Amino acid sequence: MTTTPQDVPGYGDDTLSERARRHLWMHFTRMSSYDDHEVPVIVRGDGPYIWDQHGKRYLDGLASLFVVQAGHGRTELAEAAAKQGAELAYFPIWSFAHPTAIELAERLADLAPGDLNRVFFTTGGGEAVETAWKVAKQYFRLTGRPYKHKVISRSIAYHGTPHGALSLTGIPAAKVMFEPLVPSAIKVPNTNFYRAPEHGDDLEAFGRWAADQIALAIEMEGPETVAAVFVEPVQNSGGCFPPPPGYFQRLREICDTYDVLLVADEVICAFGRLGEYFGATRYGFQPDIVTVAKGLTSGYAPLAAMITTDRIMEPFLKGTSTFAHGFTFGGHPVSCAVALANLDIFEREDLNGHVRKNEAAFRSTLEKLNDLPIVGDVRGDGYFYGIELVKDKATKETFDDDESERLLRGFLSGAMFEAGLHCRCDDRGDPVVQLAPPLICDQEHFTEIEQILRAVLTEAWQRI
Repeated sequence: MTTTPQDVPGYGDDTLSERARRHLWMHFTRMSSYDDHEVPVIVRGDGPYIWDQHGKRYLDGLASLFVVQAGHGRTELAEAAAKQGAELAYFPIWSFAHPTAIELAERLADLAPGDLNRVFFTTGGGEAVETAWKVAKQYFRLTGRPYKHKVISRSIAYHGTPHGALSLTGIPAAKVMFEPLVPSAIKVPNTNFYRAPEHGDDLEAFGRWAADQIALAIEMEGPETVAAVFVEPVQNSGGCFPPPPGYFQRLREICDTYDVLLVADEVICAFGRLGEYFGATRYGFQPDIVTVAKGLTSGYAPLAAMITTDRIMEPFLKGTSTFAHGFTFGGHPVSCAVALANLDIFEREDLNGHVRKNEAAFRSTLEKLNDLPIVGDVRGDGYFYGIELVKDKATKETFDDDESERLLRGFLSGAMFEAGLHCRCDDRGDPVVQLAPPLICDQEHFTEIEQILRAVLTEAWQRI
């Protein structure tokens, strides 16, 4: 879509950046970075593109935050919100129900794999993860195994900001300022095959090794104390680690052997990011609990959910048992209406099929960057990729902390945006550039992404 600057709402408002600097506390942001730079203000979106207050257009290569699956500017989603707001703007689902929450829960149960039939709504992904841990702990208490309360997650993995979800998170720097956190959260290796040279080229053997580390952790802690394992189908932090072949099948066996719940944290991976409604479907395994958020509404309203099986729900249905947990805005009528309209778009436009049809082209386009000396690895699945940056391709030598700071925050983040691409330059783990474009993107957008990345990464290498 061709848009002149004058067509963009907010264009030319030079006060927006200063007002943001004075009053808006931005999330995960070094506020001091705007002491001598303006705050970028995004005022409009259409399809896979966004515009700032100056009328400049950017390709949204991260779907804003792994969220805007159906693309920006979908008026039918805004209209669904307005229609529901006029009928019933709000009512809680604390001892009550309302039609859109009922319909959405039923629809999610139909889409989820196996007997994941019970849906508990929250407003964000971290809340869904927090809910899953609490459900696991209470489930084992109600079934006579009160000592099963520990959880296992993977190194560098990110699971959210609430204290429980942050305890599951495997990024030390993200946690140190908030400690002490919730105890009994154990970490195991992730599935970063690029950093596992001892396994040679045998990806399947590496996958079995990585899964077996979870079995060893359960044995070390005592199976009678471990409640659940939390894993993302493709781990986000660290730069998009897909599962090796057989990894999840082996992990399912381990969880069954030790009577441990398998939780798939699909806050990013669900709803088309991997070409299926659920990543568990993509990789052929059956979780006991799934957490979802982000793409459920394509970001047009806040909504998340924990989805679990009839077996896990069963003890909560007896006598005086109550799950004493909830959120004021969980299952909000307007958000549920937007989610239903979003799922209608998924079906009508076959967004999952579009991803499956085009994912090979996205991969091959990004893999062209392998000829750059700074690119060590291109990895991912679906529309979810990480590009790991290195100092030496032959030895896979990475950048130290100071170098990474200068590379990512000192140059790449700003340069990518200035060149017209919104993506993530991250060093939670080794330095990476992450990409997760809206699911409506095709080869035209892949080419644009690759060309911008090539130019900026080439300049970055010259600066090193």
